[in-house]
Amino acid sequence: MRLRFGGLWRHPDFVRLWAGETVSIFGTLIGGIALGFTAVVYLHASAFQVALVAASNTAAGICVGLFAGVWVDRLRRRPIMIAADIGRAAVLGSIPLAAVFGALRVEQLYLVGFLTGAMTAFFDVAYQSYLPTLVEPEELVEGNSKLTASASVAEFGAFGISGWLVQLLTGPGAIVVDALSFLVSAIAVRQIRTAEPSPAPLDERTGMRAEIVEGIRAVARDPLLRGLAGSAISLQLASGMIGAVYLLFASRELGFSPGVLGMVFAVGGVTSLFGALFAARLARRFGEGGAMMFGLLIAGGGAFTTAAAHGATLLSLALLISAQIITDPAWTVYEINAISLRQSTAPERLLGRVNAAVRFAGLLAMLAGGLIAGIVASTAGARLVLVMGGCIISAGSLWILFSPARSMRHGEVAPDAAISG
Repeated sequence: MRLRFGGLWRHPDFVRLWAGETVSIFGTLIGGIALGFTAVVYLHASAFQVALVAASNTAAGICVGLFAGVWVDRLRRRPIMIAADIGRAAVLGSIPLAAVFGALRVEQLYLVGFLTGAMTAFFDVAYQSYLPTLVEPEELVEGNSKLTASASVAEFGAFGISGWLVQLLTGPGAIVVDALSFLVSAIAVRQIRTAEPSPAPLDERTGMRAEIVEGIRAVARDPLLRGLAGSAISLQLASGMIGAVYLLFASRELGFSPGVLGMVFAVGGVTSLFGALFAARLARRFGEGGAMMFGLLIAGGGAFTTAAAHGATLLSLALLISAQIITDPAWTVYEINAISLRQSTAPERLLGRVNAAVRFAGLLAMLAGGLIAGIVASTAGARLVLVMGGCIISAGSLWILFSPARSMRHGEVAPDAAISG
């Protein structure tokens, strides 16, 4: 039987972008785990130092995110993606090099985490703003679905082999895989042939601060973009809360081992794939707004399922797995339709700043969620944090319900968009 590939699989430049992004995500997930193991096992870092390594990446996204949006709108986006890939490969490559010479210190991990986070901010904003250049507006959901589907497969594979790679190659050795993945991504993106529109002339630039403000105002004044941003902030706030206590809850309160939890996480990667496969179908059936509300409501239920677990029992394990089966595909459905709608709504000249503003707000919300979780968990326990997170995710659907997105149909442009191109 012959396999037939249609749609964007017949689009050579999209396939190149897809290949580069997939390899990059695979390496990034392995690198993130390897960086943590390098701090814990190789350098014997303290808990506070390990937390700083993890926080350095998020801090970089907050510090440079809005500036990245301006430069993505000022310059062609493909060269920014290539430069970010090469830069990340070089910075990460410094870790195994330093380890070979016995010069690796935890301070270098802080710096590497920050620099890779900064370059990832540039890459992500450029990539989200570049996709509409490659595909037609009606193909955005399909394109984002395919990219997210491959990311789900990469997530499953990375979680499945990252521990073994660290065990065989040590933490710094596994980071080599991450560095090489960025070089492969740069080569794939470099081969894209679709011409980009010319960036704005120099005389149209109004200054970094003014352009950042313009992007933020574009989101704040447009009811559709404002609704999308509000739902994204709700989701990231809850994500920060749940992420801060999940391991503590599952390992300390329930008593599950890291190996068991690793397999639970891998289930999420597989089920995300199904969300990616059905995102476009749900958008056609219920509209992008309906699909997003469905995704948020279902994803919130996954947090409640996790909170219902008690003890290291088969029932608790089933509940944790069920939460992955419920949450990850629903989250994916929301994410694909939200990104696609934002890409098709925001004016092309502002798209980089709009994407950057939403990303920046999401990172701040995630950081705030972690702080809130720490306070609540220390006084009332991690279970309450999980319940609060589920409520916030579900409540995020209200941003969609009370915005023009609720009535958007697949491939439409908002009729009452407040900003013009």
